Amino acid sequence: MYDSLIDRLIDLAIEEDIATGDITTNAIIPVHAKAVAEMKAKADGVISGLEIAKQVFERFEKNIVWEPLVTDGTTVKKGDIILRIEASYRTLLCGERLSLNILQRMSGIATATSHYMKELAGTHTQLLDTRKTAPGLRVLDKMAVHHGGGSNHRMGLYDMIMLKDNHIKIAGGIPNAVKAVKQNLPLSIKVEVETTTLEEVQQAIDAGADIIMLDNMSNETMAEAVKLIAGRAKTEASGNMSIPRLQGVAATGVDYISVGALTHSVTALDISMNIKMN
Repeated sequence: MYDSLIDRLIDLAIEEDIATGDITTNAIIPVHAKAVAEMKAKADGVISGLEIAKQVFERFEKNIVWEPLVTDGTTVKKGDIILRIEASYRTLLCGERLSLNILQRMSGIATATSHYMKELAGTHTQLLDTRKTAPGLRVLDKMAVHHGGGSNHRMGLYDMIMLKDNHIKIAGGIPNAVKAVKQNLPLSIKVEVETTTLEEVQQAIDAGADIIMLDNMSNETMAEAVKLIAGRAKTEASGNMSIPRLQGVAATGVDYISVGALTHSVTALDISMNIKMN
């Protein structure tokens, strides 16, 4: 399923950027001209997206020489060469911007994720992403989180139940909402319930929630909630989870911390590509 999403994403990106052809390159570069390109990290970070970038270039030319010097998930320093490619000059120019856009965004997400993970080192708490991703890019955004050391929350609305405030309101409360989904869906599908108070936490426990989200709670209230739950459900801390808060939140004993900023506030990692005639 995800492979087909990636294929469609690349097709759309090529249609958007190149459409009927790169008219500048086609006017200047001979068809059979060969070249070698190097991609270089221009800042410290974690690399993500190499396999996707390769697929981009292979859309233009099947038999490229692809020589990655690092793998996805590798930490690099400013100035490190991460990749060499040998292909036709036209292929390199056509794929340059699109491949860099993908690598820079994904590496930016992986780098940010790694910064959060450093704060959670030595704890049992796992870092989760969210659905706050760029439309159409979710599979790549979540792949990048994984390369940065984080874990993936649900992929979409189809693979896990999450009862949020609006669901709970229309159902008439947490007990009714949980009962409704358990009656209408397979028991194998996990049910998560969003809570904002200890009273709601108790209702979620009694209703049989698999995961209880502790939303926008203070560290003190979260610690009380974890004690109240006592292992009967997994716990997820959410809401304003900045890096300075992570150690304190993890110390409450929560199982997961979800962070929307991993993907909704991306700072791209600066990567350049230099082409030389072969």
